[in-house]
Amino acid sequence: MRALTPRHDQFRHRHIGPSAEETTEMLATIGVETLSELIDQTVPENIRLREPLQVDSAVSEYYYLQHLKGLASRNKVFRSFVGMGYHGTITPSVILRNLFCNPGWYTQYTPYQAEIAQGRLESLLNFQTMVSDLTAMPVANASLLDEGTAAAEAMTMFYGHKNKRVKSDPANVFLVSDLVLPQTLAVLRTRAEPLDIEIRVGSVADFELDEARVFGILLQYPGANGMVEDYRDITERAKAASITVTVAADLLALTLLVPPGEWGADAVVGNSQRFGVPMGFGGPHAAYFATLDTFKRLIPGRIIGVSQDRHGNQALRMALQTREQHIRREKATSNICTAQALLANMAAMYACYHGAEGLKAIALRTHHFTIILADALRTAGFTLAGEQFFDTIHVEASPEKIAGIRRSAETEGYNFFYPAEGGIRISFDETVATTDLQAVCRIFKVDLGYVGAELTPSGGIAGIETNLAPALRRTSDFLTHPNFHDYRTETEMMRYLKRLENKDLSLTHSMIPLGSCTMKLNAATELIPVSWPEFADIHPFAPIEQAQGYKELFQELEHDLAEITGFTACSLQPNSGASGEYAGLMVIRAYHQNRNESHRNVAIIPESAHGTNPASAVMAGMQVVVVKSDAAGNVDIDDLREKAEAHSDKLAALMITYPSTYGVFETGVVEMCELVHAHGGLVYMDGANMNAQVGLTSPGRIGADVCHLNLHKTFAIPHGGGGPGMGPICCNEKLAPFLPGHPLQDTGGLKGTSAVASAPWGSASILLISYAYIKMLGSRGLREASEFAILNANYIKARIQDSYDVLFTGEGGRAAHELIIDLRPFKSVMSAGDLAKRLIDYGFHAPTLSWPVAGTVMIEPTESESKDELDRFCDALLAIRREADAIARGEVDATDNVLQNAPHTIAEVTGDEWHHPYSRSEAAYPLPYLRQGFKFWPSVARVDDGYGDRNFVCTCPPVSEYSSTVVQ
Repeated sequence: MRALTPRHDQFRHRHIGPSAEETTEMLATIGVETLSELIDQTVPENIRLREPLQVDSAVSEYYYLQHLKGLASRNKVFRSFVGMGYHGTITPSVILRNLFCNPGWYTQYTPYQAEIAQGRLESLLNFQTMVSDLTAMPVANASLLDEGTAAAEAMTMFYGHKNKRVKSDPANVFLVSDLVLPQTLAVLRTRAEPLDIEIRVGSVADFELDEARVFGILLQYPGANGMVEDYRDITERAKAASITVTVAADLLALTLLVPPGEWGADAVVGNSQRFGVPMGFGGPHAAYFATLDTFKRLIPGRIIGVSQDRHGNQALRMALQTREQHIRREKATSNICTAQALLANMAAMYACYHGAEGLKAIALRTHHFTIILADALRTAGFTLAGEQFFDTIHVEASPEKIAGIRRSAETEGYNFFYPAEGGIRISFDETVATTDLQAVCRIFKVDLGYVGAELTPSGGIAGIETNLAPALRRTSDFLTHPNFHDYRTETEMMRYLKRLENKDLSLTHSMIPLGSCTMKLNAATELIPVSWPEFADIHPFAPIEQAQGYKELFQELEHDLAEITGFTACSLQPNSGASGEYAGLMVIRAYHQNRNESHRNVAIIPESAHGTNPASAVMAGMQVVVVKSDAAGNVDIDDLREKAEAHSDKLAALMITYPSTYGVFETGVVEMCELVHAHGGLVYMDGANMNAQVGLTSPGRIGADVCHLNLHKTFAIPHGGGGPGMGPICCNEKLAPFLPGHPLQDTGGLKGTSAVASAPWGSASILLISYAYIKMLGSRGLREASEFAILNANYIKARIQDSYDVLFTGEGGRAAHELIIDLRPFKSVMSAGDLAKRLIDYGFHAPTLSWPVAGTVMIEPTESESKDELDRFCDALLAIRREADAIARGEVDATDNVLQNAPHTIAEVTGDEWHHPYSRSEAAYPLPYLRQGFKFWPSVARVDDGYGDRNFVCTCPPVSEYSSTVVQ
């Protein structure tokens, strides 16, 4: 991308919050004269970059969009009838505009703080209900990353369940149908290898159900070749042998087919992409995972449940969240961190908008069009695989015939799927029209008798009968809850979306100061192109020649991310931070194996590390050894040296976060890396805190070998209420050959590991956001983003340090881009949870609670917040300290006070009765700025954070009562 002349409207001035005047005032408060002086006191000199980043000069937002239009024009949007888990879909405009393109939905954080997340919690509960109903399974989670990941999670879940009491020689065989999607199989193989799980692929008819060796089977329903088979017999035989059955199922097909839950499946997994979410060259899309009540404590990811607030009113919150891996660490069975909440919300609203009848109509019309095509091809002499199908047919033909058809198809602007084993697969979807049917027949040189017909009341095509046997046809109801009936008009759907949005605090309201989560500006210019058809409507397995715009973008982004990290190579495939951790460790594993050092399997991890770090290490087949922290919160280098020496022969890797999880640039980081290298290990750097590094130092500069990058943090992809996320990995030359590949696109290293995600470049469409962030900031802006993140954190520290203890600082007395304040001295009058709930009354989301140190909060303001916003937040913290002091002095009631009763709802504050010893004004308007348009009202009062004292229904409950199906 060519450099353009700098302009007055450079993006860095829009992205970075403090003005020049505010910066001067903030520096004075901190006690330094210049920003350079602050950075010198914060970032150790020995790791500082000597030269500016070699990335393109910044361009303005206007010129960036012109450039991107040029890239978009290089993508060819063919009619895609490829299928293979990705389909054309129609996003209802009301959902596209009011949800997908709405910062009130895409800038929300994961709904840990239930009182200010009731809107997205309800939407995610709709998603769970949709999945549970369609699959006929009692429990479903609130989404996973992709179908391949979901299938792999089922595999490892059932492997652990089967062998939980087995000391040696576990049942380790997983039988996989040869009709499972190839990208799913690739992810399964990746996940199975380090755990010594044996994948056996074959025809279901040939499965050998050896109870002593086999722990589970995986079926595809319908199969990759489109065939719909009756799996009752194999399921019954598996059950009899105590072997679990996982089914990867198409949700739209389940509106017509008997759902797996009705014929005995133990888990049903898949993708909700075709429910209104564009293909986006691979993502993001919300996978789903549903299972039996028996396994509810083992489900990966998150479950939304129904509880009560302190007034006894119905309230939603995340249930069973103890399974998140920051709790279980190396004992985890999954490292799932990021979900795909925004896309789950889209799919759920698609189901609400269409309802059961609408979904069945879409499915039936798609099915009937497929039948018409199949009949035409058979009549012309083509052989099809099988008699029963839903939306996909597999056509047998000679290699020469296939080549000719492919040329004709691409000339006409159509893509089909061409399996390596031969044949042609054509998958129809809801976008198919009579003109498409005519074009496909023309490509095959087949006469088409069909010229169009009326649709029946049920949505099918008049005169067409299903080819599905009666035993395969669904008869049970689904989506019966009012939420799937009440919002069929655009007016009602628009208002429903707005009502839910209004219940949630997002970046449209105020800063979200979460430590290690970097809730920075998600700029409109970065987000706008994601919905452009040239990027949104391309299949991930389309020939790369049709995606030259994407290809150029990938190459430039990989180059820039490698430059920023100080490495030489990059893989864009991992589609979450946790997935990136796993991918990086698998690359390290492959490196050691390639050197005939497979015995190197010890990962040394600081006790302060993110919980997904040890979980990822275990998943990568490594043994976790924990290293202590010293009194200053740094890695104890003496303990590290002792552990490295003790495990020298088996040392595979050190996993570190830099700056540390305590918000400090540790001065001994280079020594740590050199120490591990001296013992034959490699260094993995967790990229969670890259927002303090970019342009100032780098993982390569400190001596690391590989890192992942949370693009949904440092590089501006929005959190979307708990996803999307992206976690690319960058590495040095010796690890580059082992970057992950993919079975259906040419990507990865020459000795690449198998795929870690279903799509070749992960959630490709949102890579546009990080690409824009880098292009519009340029070298100077990227560095300044880091500098101002550090400035803002130290400004907060300076303003509050006389009232709160800041736990850890660097040798210069400075915080990095985040800081931890200690609330343990106030535990008799105020807990960390009390501060979090009271901040809602002040219009703010809570910082990170009780992590990495119990009884603390970790604050990260980001570079995007202005001094005015930082001052409001500091004023709120200082006011809360005064409220705690008043309780400590006995001036207010010890149990009935603003802290323990927070947050206060508008219903409580405006109600007829008020029984508290403090005023309504003290509850709702404790500071003047709240009367100036900054007030946010929670829709429910405090929700209990306990785990075992409430009943939870995990699907939409009846309007007036709870369901009897509970999770406790």
